[in-house]
Amino acid sequence: MAVWLLSCLLTSVATSAWAFSLDDVEVKAKELAGRPYVAPQSNLPAVFREMKFADYQQIRFRTEKGRWADEKTPFQLFFYHQGMHFDVPVKIHEITATGVDEIDYSPDYFDFGNLQLDPVSLEHLGFAGFKVMYPLNAADKRDDELMTLLGASYFRVIGKGQIYGLSARGLAIDTALPSGEEFPRFSEFWIEHPAPDRRNLVIYALLDSPRATGAYRMVVTPGKDSTLDVEAKVFLRENVAKLGIAPLTSMYLFGPNQPSNQPNFRPAIHDSNGLAIHAGNDERIWRPLNNPRRLAVSTFAVENPRGFGLMQRGHDFSQYEDLDDRYDLRPSGWVETRGDWGKGKVELVEIPTPDETNDNIVAFWTPDELPAQGQPLELAYRLHFTMDEPALHDPQLAWVKQTRLSIGDVKQPNLIRQPDGSTAYIVDFEGPVLANLPADTPVTAQVSVNANGELVENNVRYNPVTEGWRLTVRLKIKDPAQPVELRAALMQEDKPLSETWSYQIPVHD
Repeated sequence: MAVWLLSCLLTSVATSAWAFSLDDVEVKAKELAGRPYVAPQSNLPAVFREMKFADYQQIRFRTEKGRWADEKTPFQLFFYHQGMHFDVPVKIHEITATGVDEIDYSPDYFDFGNLQLDPVSLEHLGFAGFKVMYPLNAADKRDDELMTLLGASYFRVIGKGQIYGLSARGLAIDTALPSGEEFPRFSEFWIEHPAPDRRNLVIYALLDSPRATGAYRMVVTPGKDSTLDVEAKVFLRENVAKLGIAPLTSMYLFGPNQPSNQPNFRPAIHDSNGLAIHAGNDERIWRPLNNPRRLAVSTFAVENPRGFGLMQRGHDFSQYEDLDDRYDLRPSGWVETRGDWGKGKVELVEIPTPDETNDNIVAFWTPDELPAQGQPLELAYRLHFTMDEPALHDPQLAWVKQTRLSIGDVKQPNLIRQPDGSTAYIVDFEGPVLANLPADTPVTAQVSVNANGELVENNVRYNPVTEGWRLTVRLKIKDPAQPVELRAALMQEDKPLSETWSYQIPVHD
C-alpha cells in the first residue's frame, strides 16, 4: 500500500511538472517589467516588407497543415505568414501532457500563389499570428474561423452565422492623448492541446510594450454567441497617463443619427452604432456613436462597472442594404466584468474618418488608481460576441432601438411642416416593459441639455408598430463650434422605464 501511494505521489509530481498556468506567464511579465524595454527587431526581408496587400493576400495557409487537423478535436490552428507591417514574428507554443513545445515555422505550411520568392528569403522567418478554426456553422466543416489574433494585441471572435466586425485588444495606453498612443503587443502565446471532448480552447499570452507588460489567460468558447473569458495581470514599467482596460475598437461612418452627406444606397455603414454601459449603481446608458469632424473624447464616471460594450443594435438587412460587407451580420462586443474593478471611468474615443476602411471608434475602462511599479493590476472579464443584444439587457428597462436626426419643424395650419431653425432627434424605445403597458399609459421623458442647447420640444407618444414609445427632442444649438450634450430617459411618474439615452451633438464648424 505504501509503495502504491509513493508511486501515485511520484506520478502526480511528474505530471504537475508539465502543468502550465497563468502564474507561469505572470513570472515572465513581472520579470520583463523589471527590465528596460527592448523593442522587437524585424527579421523580414524587403521582398515581404514592401509587399502590396494584394500580394500578401496570395500567401495562404495550407488547410491540410492545420494543427490537430488529423485529430478528433473540433479545433484547429491555422497560422499567418509575416508580411507588410506584420514584420515581427510571435512565438507560439503548444502545451501538451508531456511538455511545452514551440511550433516552428516552415514555408511548407503556406501556398505562395504566383509570387516569385527566393528560398533564402524564407529562412529564419516566423508566424505573424494565428487563427482558431471550429465547425461553427456545420458539424462537418472544421475550417470556420472562430478567432483571429494578428497584429499588436488585437483579436476578433465570432459566433455562428456572424462575420468579423469590431476588434478587441489586450490593453490600450494613452489613447487619444497629444503624447501619442502606445500599442502593446502579444509577443508570445501558449495554447493548450484540446482533448477530443473539449468545447473550449485555452490560450495564454505574454504582452509587452515600452511602459507595460501583461500576462493573459483567454478561454474561447464557440457557440451561437461565442465568448472569451479573460484573466489578466498587468505590470507597469513606467507611469502612464491613461491605461485602457478591455479595449474595443470599431468603425462608424454614418447612420440614421448622422446620415451620409452624399447620396448612398446604404442607409448605414458601421460595425457598431453605440456604446452601452451597465454602471455599478445599476444605471443603463446608451450613447449613439458619431463620426465627428474633430477628435472627440467622452467619459462616463463608473465605479465597479458591471459591463460595457460597443454594440451593433439592429440586424435587419434593410438597415444596411449591403450585400458585400453584410453589416447586418456583425456582432456586438460586450464586456461583462468579474469582481470589483473599483473607481474609474468608461471612455469613448471618436476619430474622424472619410471612409469605412478605418477603425475610428475606441472604448475602454480606465481605473482612477494605477498599480505601483512591480505590482500587478488583476482583472477578469467575459467578452460576449453576440447578435442577441436584448439578452444582455435588463428586461425591466426599455432600450433605445434607434436614434434619427431631422430638421426641426412645426406643422402649420395648412398642414405643411415649416423648419424653424431647430434640430430634432427622434428616439424609439422598445422592450418587454413597454410592450406590457396599455397604449394610453402616461409615459413622460426626463430630458436635460447642456448650456449650449435650448430645448424647445420634449414630446413622447406611443408607437403602435414597435409597441414602444417614441421621444422627440427638439432643440436650438447656440454655438455650432461647441458640442451639445443631451440626456433623456422615459418615466412613469417617478419610476424609470428605460435606459438613459446620452448623446453628444458634435461640433459643426
